[in-house]
Amino acid sequence: MTTTTRRMLALALSLAGGLASAQMPPDLAQQLVAIGPVINPAATAALYAPRIAEKEPYVNLGIERDIAYGPDERNLLDVFAPTGNDGKARPVLVFVHGGGYVGGNRRTGPGSPFYDNVMLWAARHGMVGVNMTYRLAPKNAWPSGAQDIGQAIHWIHDNIARRGGDPARVFLLGHSVGASHVASYIALPEFHRVAGSGLAGAMLLSGAYRITPELVGQLPTYPRYFGTDPDQYAQRSSLDGLLATRVPLWVGNAELDPPQFREQADLLREGLRKAGRRFQTAVFAGHSHMSAAYSIHSDDRSVEDALMAFVSAP
Repeated sequence: MTTTTRRMLALALSLAGGLASAQMPPDLAQQLVAIGPVINPAATAALYAPRIAEKEPYVNLGIERDIAYGPDERNLLDVFAPTGNDGKARPVLVFVHGGGYVGGNRRTGPGSPFYDNVMLWAARHGMVGVNMTYRLAPKNAWPSGAQDIGQAIHWIHDNIARRGGDPARVFLLGHSVGASHVASYIALPEFHRVAGSGLAGAMLLSGAYRITPELVGQLPTYPRYFGTDPDQYAQRSSLDGLLATRVPLWVGNAELDPPQFREQADLLREGLRKAGRRFQTAVFAGHSHMSAAYSIHSDDRSVEDALMAFVSAP
């Protein structure tokens, strides 16, 4: 183990006393620090796949896959709903995956537990889970992500009640680029197909909110979505709209996120505080960009507990 790795591990473990990290199994902290502050889906999936609480076939769930919510071949969603009916409509958790604007899916591969893990966690905690895909760049550039979320929320408001969900309690959870798309949807009312956004709250995990030439230059797939004209980047940023929205917000990021994502989360938190906005937030000690999403519904409860505190807040 290098000196740098030892220092990073010591920092991760020193921060392990808060809500966001108290339940991370100790062996994971060392393994994630060894991977480092990079985006490495394969290595991170190998750590978490054996730790996911359930494997297929899932029991006591109503699962519908590949439901079309719009005309494009990627306008699809899956619904996970608990079986049994106690007569009460359940909150709805909508998950929006990442993928650098040019990739990603509701499921990372055949037999993969990701991102069924998010849906299973939602259903096992009294919610209806909705997992959506969206159009990709470069064929579909800005603002296709926000447009697709608007269509999905419209479908949910029209159809989720018959699946046990409450259209008045719809929560959006976006990770990485998914968080950026969620932020754009919230910030740009012209894409709201339901009055007032149709949301009871939104959770932004390691997204990008102020688009700048520097940010686009650091992340090679971003020009395919936001374009190459710097004069357009301010208009295509969500930060100002997030500061103005009345949608309740949760802002999270991982300690081992690449620097750009840590900076973006800090920028949004600072802006919300200066604007006098109440919001919930968490920095997940010991976690990386991918582990924050892959850990949900595993024996590492640090992220899911913070999400549940937001969804359950009065």
